[in-house]
Parts: sequence; structure tokens; C-alpha cells
Amino acid sequence: MAAVYLLAGVNHFLNPTFYYRMIPPWIGHVELVNTLAGIAELVLGAGLLFKATRKWACYGIIAMLLAFLPTHIYMLQDAFCATGDCPPTWILWVRLLILQPLLIFWAWKNRNV
Repeated sequence: MAAVYLLAGVNHFLNPTFYYRMIPPWIGHVELVNTLAGIAELVLGAGLLFKATRKWACYGIIAMLLAFLPTHIYMLQDAFCATGDCPPTWILWVRLLILQPLLIFWAWKNRNV
């Protein structure tokens, strides 16, 4: 799990424009939001590596994933698809209804490992 979040965090800095259009316009400051999301994923991913911080890193990951929910909902709206290529709608629903809950469950299950 640490590798997933560390790699995702690094990707926010290697491919920032990939994330910019996913951030709902009402949030604003896409560069700052992307940077903060990348830092959060890096810090929480690193926190998973140590027994002393793993529990709190898991709670942080759950909070972060919940904070990302507006992004997933925004991606299902027409405004997102009007800004460029849009993945198939079913993929966006799978991300929201299956992938996010699974990632939250994964973090919950690993909080005491």
C-alpha cells in the first residue's frame, strides 16, 4: 500500500497537468491543490512504512480519499467532459462506487498491521 501512495504522490509532480483538469473549478488554485495532494500522498505513504505511524497514516489516507470524493463526482459531470477527452462513464462510476470504497477499506484493514 505504501508503494501505491508513494508512486501516486510522485506522479502529482511528474504529470501535474493530468490532475489539473480533475480538480473542480469551484475549488480553484489547481496547482496548489495538486501540490498539496501530492505531498499528502507522499507523507501518508511514507507513514505506512513505519509501525509507529502506520495507524495514523491509514486514518489520514481515509480522510484524504474522502476529501477526493468531490473530484470523482465532478468527473461524472458534463463540465469535466467538456474540457477534453473523457473516459467512459462506466469507468468513472467504477472509480467512485467500487475503487474508492475498496481503497478506504484497504486502509482501514491495515491500520493495525
